[in-house]
Amino acid sequence: MTDRQEIPLGLQDNTDVLQRISARLADRYAGTFAAETVERYVFESYTALARTAKVGAHLPSITERFANDRLLALAKSKGAVASDTPEVLFVCVQNAGRSQMAAALLTVEAKGKIHVRSAGSMPAAQVDQNILTVMAEMGLDLSKEYPKPLTDDVVRASEVVVTMGCGDSCPIYPGKRYEDWELTDPAGQSLETIREIRDQIHERVKALVASLTTEKAAS
Repeated sequence: MTDRQEIPLGLQDNTDVLQRISARLADRYAGTFAAETVERYVFESYTALARTAKVGAHLPSITERFANDRLLALAKSKGAVASDTPEVLFVCVQNAGRSQMAAALLTVEAKGKIHVRSAGSMPAAQVDQNILTVMAEMGLDLSKEYPKPLTDDVVRASEVVVTMGCGDSCPIYPGKRYEDWELTDPAGQSLETIREIRDQIHERVKALVASLTTEKAAS
């Protein structure tokens, strides 16, 4: 069982909720992961999110989403889940701007043919409000998105890892495609500048979809 001392002081009152989340995910991944492994991932995910997230009462539900995605990534990296869907991970420092925009745009452009994730080497407390604004202008609602810490399991599960100003924080594994997109950090920028960054990301995303589609057709 998970060491309860890992739960930050003042947040232990969610232990029962986390155990219920663990039970649900253990059922979902029965035959793939032991219940103890699932519980460890749930409690670790909660602790990591609680350090920075400003989501209050929504933290347990976000924890369930985050832990489930990590477990799915772990299952794929271990070969426990068969999938021919390419996986792309966008990484920036705070996961509050560039990587969130890229993930949302790729999700739209890929039309379900690519599994998309994003993460931050030092995640912020919440997605930048100006990012929500410029994405809403395109009809994309990012209000339910949240900054996620970069974890080893999602890197291992990804075929393509796109970094944006996060330096050497992303682990390097052989056999993966790495790209570094040099883009201005939108933090503190005007809406006009952020729109320009968004449009630059959109063009790069379209090119990425085209290349992945071509690679899959050739394989």
